[in-house]
Amino acid sequence: MSDSRISVLLQQWRLYLVLFMMSLCVLAIIWKASSLHITERDFLQGQGDARTIRTVPLVANRGLITDRNGEPLAVSTPVKSIWVDPGDLLDSPESIPVLAGQLELNPEVLAGNIRKHASREFLYVKRRLPPADADAILALDLPGVYAQQEYQRFYPQGEVTAHLVGFSNVDDIGQEGLELTYDEWLRGVPGRRQVMKDRRGHIIEELNILQPAQPGNSLELSIDFRIQNLAYKELKAEFITRRAKAASAVVLDIRTGEVLAMVNQPSYNPHNRAGLTDFSVLRNRAITDVFEPGSTIKPFTIIAALESGLYTPGTVIETGPGWMMISGDEVKDIANYGTLNLSSVITKSSNIGTSKIALNIGPEPIRDVLERVGFGQVLGTGFPGERGGVLPNPRRWSRIETATLSYGYGLSSSALHLAQAYSVIADRGLRKPVSLLKLDEEALQTLPTEQVVSEQHADQVLAMLKTVVDASAGGAATDANVPFYQVAGKTGTAHVVGEFGYEENLHNSLFAGLVPASDPRLVIVVIVNEPKGDEHYGGQVAAPVFSRIASGAMRILDVSPDKSETRLELSAK
Repeated sequence: MSDSRISVLLQQWRLYLVLFMMSLCVLAIIWKASSLHITERDFLQGQGDARTIRTVPLVANRGLITDRNGEPLAVSTPVKSIWVDPGDLLDSPESIPVLAGQLELNPEVLAGNIRKHASREFLYVKRRLPPADADAILALDLPGVYAQQEYQRFYPQGEVTAHLVGFSNVDDIGQEGLELTYDEWLRGVPGRRQVMKDRRGHIIEELNILQPAQPGNSLELSIDFRIQNLAYKELKAEFITRRAKAASAVVLDIRTGEVLAMVNQPSYNPHNRAGLTDFSVLRNRAITDVFEPGSTIKPFTIIAALESGLYTPGTVIETGPGWMMISGDEVKDIANYGTLNLSSVITKSSNIGTSKIALNIGPEPIRDVLERVGFGQVLGTGFPGERGGVLPNPRRWSRIETATLSYGYGLSSSALHLAQAYSVIADRGLRKPVSLLKLDEEALQTLPTEQVVSEQHADQVLAMLKTVVDASAGGAATDANVPFYQVAGKTGTAHVVGEFGYEENLHNSLFAGLVPASDPRLVIVVIVNEPKGDEHYGGQVAAPVFSRIASGAMRILDVSPDKSETRLELSAK
């Protein structure tokens, strides 16, 4: 065979070999493609979905808090939080200064924080941005930068309701006040949804709602914001004028036990707590702070005297010369009132008079009355930090302990305790629980009440309390009077305990009043802690605040005037 023939055969063989190898490759590709589409299709589809389909949370908004008339006190507004994948962002370091500029952050600090958390896949860089601002940042299409839907709590009434409503933190969890008490009730249930994302993490299609988000439940408070705002304004004005350490006021509906207003000073802005250094301003002092109530306790001493059967409203008590020594300690009145009857002991607020009553009937009857009207017990509102106060019960009472108990020393209570106790007198001896939530018709129908004082004795003491604000009867709290309405009430001025005992020049000024006195609708308690200046008596400091709050509240609630001369004037017109 010639060389040329051999060369042709070799060329043909090479061609056939190449064609054979190419055929094998085509067959291999066809077989692999068939295998991927038929035998491994489900596995590969799942792997692809795992890289493009994600389950993302659906954020649930927190429940609405309103006053009894539907006025919003706490609402949730939609916001977005910017987060990053540190690894992706570090691969594009030129994007970090751009992101920092948009978020008004220090570029070096942001870069350092991202490097510190390079091993993580999720890092918040700024929370709670307005949606428009967050969308503008996303529009820059920076690698590894994403946004998450959230909600931010907003308090339309600000510091006026701050102590009662409280606030939630950046994760929408209640931290103070009723936001904390009812956190589980207010908190929503997050949902889940399936979405398709591109390689940059952007959502390109929403596929399915796996679980819808459930918003939190609404909460309707007992307060009437109109009265709350009025009480806050009047208390703050007095607090500033008196340069006081603190102040509180409570307005209680006698018929239902609902709190219509609860305010404190100093207050705070729930939206801006960054610069807060004195955390005592967060306390709802009307519930969490206790104090010696002073002469506001005397009406209950008088009830104990009437219950003993040894006294009637006309029983005469000698209080001259205005002071007396008990076991080496001096008890005195601010003046020598001489001979008083039981009613006048309240009118003049005589420490001598109540001390002689207490020494005669003993401390236990007085303590029993105080316990029955709620002193020394937790009120059960559920408010964080609520205190029950202290009602002493020593194994053996000394004579001076017996005497001081009768005019409000040696025990402690909160402003809300005092309001509930006076509601017993106003409601003819009935005690009912207090509520910070609005009561519906069913709750009002089944409202638990207890007759803790007889109607007769409650009525007799109510009549005595009317004389406290009556100038013609010699009452010293005439500044508590309300135009067109009868008022009943009692002042209190208690020395403050200092490092070495009672401070001579530091006082708490109190007034507890009922209006209208002919058929009481409201109990209003005002406490001004450590007022500065020449005036410190309850009738001078707290009583005028009561008058202004009561006057406005009567108009707001549209309560008819009950002064006889007013009714005559109105009928004549």
